[in-house]
Amino acid sequence: METLDTVVVGAGILGLACAYQLSLTGRNVMVLEQHSAIGTETSARNSEVIHAGLYYPTGSLKARACVAGKSMLYQFCREYDVPHKKIGKLVVATDKSQLAKLHALKTQGDINNAGGLRLLSATDAQSMEPELRCVSAIHSPTTGIIDSHGLMLALEGALESKGGEVVLETKIARIEVSTGICQLVMADGYRLKTNNLILAAGLHTSLLMQTIDSKAVKKEIPNTYFVKGSYFTQSGKAPFSHLIYPLPEKAGLGIHLTLDLAGGARFGPDVEWVDTINYKVDPGKQQKFYNSIRRYWPGVIENTLQPGYAGIRPKIVSQGAPAGDFQLYHKKFSGKTQLIAFFGIESPGLTSSLYLGKIAAEIIGKVPKK
Repeated sequence: METLDTVVVGAGILGLACAYQLSLTGRNVMVLEQHSAIGTETSARNSEVIHAGLYYPTGSLKARACVAGKSMLYQFCREYDVPHKKIGKLVVATDKSQLAKLHALKTQGDINNAGGLRLLSATDAQSMEPELRCVSAIHSPTTGIIDSHGLMLALEGALESKGGEVVLETKIARIEVSTGICQLVMADGYRLKTNNLILAAGLHTSLLMQTIDSKAVKKEIPNTYFVKGSYFTQSGKAPFSHLIYPLPEKAGLGIHLTLDLAGGARFGPDVEWVDTINYKVDPGKQQKFYNSIRRYWPGVIENTLQPGYAGIRPKIVSQGAPAGDFQLYHKKFSGKTQLIAFFGIESPGLTSSLYLGKIAAEIIGKVPKK
């Protein structure tokens, strides 16, 4: 039976970032992906935003990973020619009753070192975006947009240049850990041994961890809840040059306006707690989206909004609970086997990916010198 040095499960942005960072330490890395292409789930169904780090509690892993990961991601994009653009963002208060919350968000962003945040009057904000309606706004100049698929292709290429590989259409049925080695049992019965295992499987990490026959491991596994976020799009270029965000909601950042690299607009995501994975967008949500968007863009025309796409965020807190943090699980078994698992990697997971991958690489450690 083949024994590998390091296996990463999940070829989304986080899995590929982990594999890339591990390859820089001299590790021989294989990435296993159940689908026929890389990054077909959460990594391909998001807003494609490089976040600055405003929203997250002081000292949280989200705050640290977002701010550090942002710098690492911009550097990686420059080095590997990944399409991206630092266009900035306006977080808007559309009513005076929201001003205290806006000011608190600015304070939190400053504590997190989000970078260059400015409070703007309505006049100043509208001088930047004439179509915008607000009473005040935060300008975040370090926020950007990125081609997420281009990022994944660059990570895959960088990994392969270091001798790593990505194996597609490989579904894991269960994980066995015994006698100091980790065995992956595939759905077709094939077995693979590895010394180090990193689970970056997004929506599926909790289920994979549950297959490990260890009470000590199972009691550490958080529940993963599915939150569907739908997006609507609009043909043609939007009359905005910055991303426009309302103040955040309990389970998300609100129905915001983001731009793709061609200048096209998309709106979302909303928040819908679901039990199963389903990417269909309900056209009946058009009115709800229109009502949300027109609070900050009165000129939006309802019948120009079209169903776009949807994504599923893996949350580790239940509906109604305060927002959760990223969670990293690490266990060293007898012998040299190490297991790392990432839970609740929702926004700002894309921005944080290289930093989280670096943490994984540091935990596993460099290849010992012979």
